[in-house]
Amino acid sequence: MSKKQKRQVSSGTTASTGSEQVVVQRRFSGTTEFNPDYTVIKKGIKRIFLLAAFFIAILIALTFILN
Repeated sequence: MSKKQKRQVSSGTTASTGSEQVVVQRRFSGTTEFNPDYTVIKKGIKRIFLLAAFFIAILIALTFILN
């Protein structure tokens, strides 16, 4: 009877080719740059602010007209 051998578990992915296994190493850069684009959000906030200012101006005008 043959002895069982322990296999080492690697952090890379394995791909089997025939009877042998090839370990594929993944390389990750240590510095990933987070650079989001907020132009759409800025436009939305400006639109909300302008609509709010417009409606507040209408409310103020209506208070002077109705009083």
